Amino acid sequence: MSLFTMADLHLSLGHDHKMDVFGSRWQGYTEKIEKRWRAVVGPTDTVIVPGDISWAINLTEATKDFAFLDALPGKKLLGKGNHDFWWDTATKCGKYFAEHGFSTLSLLYNNATVVEDFIVTGTRGWFLEKNQQITVGEVDYDKIMNRELLRLKIGLDAAKKLQENGHAGKEILVFLHFPPVWGDFVAKPFLDALREAGVKRVFFGHIHGNYVTSGRVLTEGLEMRLIASDFLDFTPQLIRPLS
Repeated sequence: MSLFTMADLHLSLGHDHKMDVFGSRWQGYTEKIEKRWRAVVGPTDTVIVPGDISWAINLTEATKDFAFLDALPGKKLLGKGNHDFWWDTATKCGKYFAEHGFSTLSLLYNNATVVEDFIVTGTRGWFLEKNQQITVGEVDYDKIMNRELLRLKIGLDAAKKLQENGHAGKEILVFLHFPPVWGDFVAKPFLDALREAGVKRVFFGHIHGNYVTSGRVLTEGLEMRLIASDFLDFTPQLIRPLS
């Protein structure tokens, strides 16, 4: 019973959304995901998928993508990404999963849960600088940042309560879609909240096409890991307890 993670599946089984515009590594990526997922993940394992799961614009359109994901081994905890337009309320998503028999899927959002040796939580996050975003229409950056920061704190508070109620020895792991630090970009409000909660490790996606980096960012006592699917060559990454 192990914990894995991989973001940015960008599934498009309900319609043909090309991903190979992002490079040759994306050619046949759906088949790669299935083959390599099955090679490492077992039925009693858990995989956290922090966003950009499906290109669908609503839950109905996402059905083939979720059927594919549900059929893969393990339990899947799903986070929100900037391309997850299918995302709805937790209640509506839960009802949709139940109606379609997607028994291995649930949301990691405004909550925290215990998985083996860990307590996991997460949210989408946000690039706080306007030049880091490609958006449509007018966007209130401060409003989005404050909302995402609140969601992170809700998840962290839930994680701390789990530690206080029988899980004191378990490490809190945070899964974001956007990186809190990347190059010259630093989301200081997020870093402050993570540090205050005693978080040591964060996992993020969103960054594509950068295969020469180690994917590891160290700052202010935090270790952050890039786990976008193409960076991992479409193989879920095992998360081991700290030694």
